[in-house]
Amino acid sequence: NRWQAAGGGLFARQCQGLAYVALEQWANAATIYEQAAQEAARAGDGRAPELWVQAGNAWLAGGELVRAVHSFDTAIAAPNMSAELRGEVHLDRARALVALGNPAAARSELDRALQLVPADPFAWYLSAGLARRQNDLGRAATDVARARELAPNDPDILLLAGTLAGLAGNGAEAERLYRQVAAAAPGTEAGRAAAAALATMRDAAASPPAPPQSPPP
Repeated sequence: NRWQAAGGGLFARQCQGLAYVALEQWANAATIYEQAAQEAARAGDGRAPELWVQAGNAWLAGGELVRAVHSFDTAIAAPNMSAELRGEVHLDRARALVALGNPAAARSELDRALQLVPADPFAWYLSAGLARRQNDLGRAATDVARARELAPNDPDILLLAGTLAGLAGNGAEAERLYRQVAAAAPGTEAGRAAAAALATMRDAAASPPAPPQSPPP
């Protein structure tokens, strides 16, 4: 704050934004990033789009989904944005649209992102997750396979691959992947989810089969 008062400009605002993010004060962080983006735009500073993206992600983290979409839209409308950053904005916009309950619009955003950042494993992971939500298991399997090619040891990707294997009826592959995630990333959310899935599988295997139904007299 002292730096900002002394004329620290954009760098001081970014520092403020990062501090609020660290404190998980998302609305304050988003507001600071928006102010920085507006200041950058007035000065013709090329950092404006990136600052709008940071604002959007802070709004998204805080559950302010409509504001997040607005910030991402403003970022996309900025001239001279790199293809990589534009692809990442489409990814972030897709996340917000899924949270808003608009999977069809999110699919359009993800498909655009995949064209712009095809080497980003997170893009393929998100696409696979959305395809699963939409009951398009073929698309989900194809996309998660691509994500695994790009990030073969990512626990979130492996967890989703295990889930999709189970949905496809391949319980052995699902168990193998869950075990891999649980062993490699025990302290992460993915690791805990994998361990819970394994416990569910064990419980199901230990349950006695249902007795046969007697035919009606």
